[in-house]
Amino acid sequence: MAVVGAGPVGLSAIMTARLLSPRSIIAIDLDDGRLAQAKKFGADVTVNNSSVEPLAAIMALTDNLGVDVAIEAVGVPATFELATTLVRPCGRVATIGMHGAPVTLHMEKMWGHDVTITMGLVDASSTSTLLSLVVSHHLEVSGFATHHFTMKEFEEAYRVFGDAAHSGALKVIVTP
Repeated sequence: MAVVGAGPVGLSAIMTARLLSPRSIIAIDLDDGRLAQAKKFGADVTVNNSSVEPLAAIMALTDNLGVDVAIEAVGVPATFELATTLVRPCGRVATIGMHGAPVTLHMEKMWGHDVTITMGLVDASSTSTLLSLVVSHHLEVSGFATHHFTMKEFEEAYRVFGDAAHSGALKVIVTP
């Protein structure tokens, strides 16, 4: 399995994918800090696609087959297109990133591969299960809260969250 994007959405996908015992989880991102977080959240392998060609890395890791599942967790055209190139024949692409722009689906390359593509907004059907897993400590979510501030420090909290690439912020907690 490959997860394209190691922000909070991708890290959530990595964490919950572990519940299904995949052979391996490969995290792909442009930021080494987020890839380090991906390892903490359960990724077995990380690929920085600013310095490593991700398709070549995936093919080397999968005997030139591609991954069974490619999860696109960013929501931009380039990451969707990347996810569709990483999946093996009869595989699945799940796009969970929030898309605000059109994407290209290269059917000419995927036509004979019987690939399933799913997408959609989060629905509440799994909320009670996920909450039970958090309460029972089967999902350890405290790692998402990387920075804590008081309400008096709100402007600094906003700055830190807005500069996540440098601050390493995933989720910022502001308390009274």
